[in-house]
Amino acid sequence: MKKFIQKIKEIWSIEELRKRILLTLGLILVYRFGSFVVLPGIDASQLDQLTKQGSGGLFGLINIFAGGAFSRASVLALGVMPYISASIAIQLLTLAVPYFQKMQKEGESGRRKINQYTRYLTVIITAAQASGYVVNLKAIAGEAIIIDQGLFWLSSIVILTAGTMLSMWIGERITDKGVGNGISFIIMVGIMAGFPQALNAEIQTRLGGGGGLVPFVVEIMVMVVIVMGVIMLVQGTRRIPVQYAKRVVTKGGKMMQMGGVRQYVPLKINQAGVMPIIFAQAIMFIPATLATFFGVDQSAGFWRSMNDFTSIPYNIFYAVLIMAFTYFYTALVINPIQMADDLKRNGGFIPGVKPGRSTAEFIDTIMSRITLPGSFFLAMVAVMPAFAQLLNVNNLFAVFFGGSSLLIMVGVILDTLQMIESYLLMRHYDGLTKTGRIKGRSATSVAGY
Repeated sequence: MKKFIQKIKEIWSIEELRKRILLTLGLILVYRFGSFVVLPGIDASQLDQLTKQGSGGLFGLINIFAGGAFSRASVLALGVMPYISASIAIQLLTLAVPYFQKMQKEGESGRRKINQYTRYLTVIITAAQASGYVVNLKAIAGEAIIIDQGLFWLSSIVILTAGTMLSMWIGERITDKGVGNGISFIIMVGIMAGFPQALNAEIQTRLGGGGGLVPFVVEIMVMVVIVMGVIMLVQGTRRIPVQYAKRVVTKGGKMMQMGGVRQYVPLKINQAGVMPIIFAQAIMFIPATLATFFGVDQSAGFWRSMNDFTSIPYNIFYAVLIMAFTYFYTALVINPIQMADDLKRNGGFIPGVKPGRSTAEFIDTIMSRITLPGSFFLAMVAVMPAFAQLLNVNNLFAVFFGGSSLLIMVGVILDTLQMIESYLLMRHYDGLTKTGRIKGRSATSVAGY
């Protein structure tokens, strides 16, 4: 405990780090306050039906990421989800469309253009989702929830769009002036906001005839093991040795010898991050949506299995989708041919492998081999909440046993700890751990989490 207090004092003594932490806490406080401000024209006392709506399915996922703001009909009900959707769309365009590929290679100016396109697309997506949210709000909660029927639809769309833009601005300020990874940090805060309620619900369930505190202690131990496994998944890499040829260059009128140093190219076991789970979840919502649209009876057979996320068919199909999307997204973000060309251009080569095509094939083979266990473990993490519910864990608490929520929390916390440790090491303090150094994620984009 003494060392922990000393470490806090060291962190607080670094002025720049202290300002970043305080700014982040202040912005998060503003965001959490906004998540409790109800849309104008809504009777807050009639929100019970909407609260039940935000307990499962696609609405439940959005509600978790928004920190409960979705079910409270808040001005920040849509949170940063439209921005994430826009970022994913733009990222896919940079991989497939030559115009966006060219912008991505233009450096800082290209990055500013891409960010501007992302903001424009965010406004369009938010306006569309806000319209659907208002329609769904009337359908679920009824007309009685709306006090003023006048310009409620238009005003709500404008306010929800402005709320998402405010959330995006807060995320960007946290990225630039705070602890970094602002959008991911906002999502993590929203997820963590539901943890105390979920923990209390699980304790009450156990004390109310669910086996007492012994099963609860076992659950906590299992959760710790799962978190450790997720940390290994997030940080696991396969390092490929790269040798750079020696060359003589002229610098400042002097002849200098450069190269001849062995380095490593780290290939992540889970290069796709949380994206396969998000894609798979979107696909799994399609059957229920189609059944509702066409008025299909969902009480039996295939439709019932696809609506029950604890059923065996649902989880098998879900796991297969995650593994398939892991390979698909990894193939999009990793280009072995380009990596081989970059190595050859910079005078680098993999020992024992010919430069060029052989290097690309070697990298592609390594990626295929390490992606298989990565995709399998990612699928296992994704279905853990379903297994937890089958073992009588409260549905609110089961969310924290795996899935996209746990992956996002672990990734953001690791990145934040890495940033704090880097400041400590620059000021000649010891790191946060006795041995080794904390490693965050190599990719911290919004879409990649």
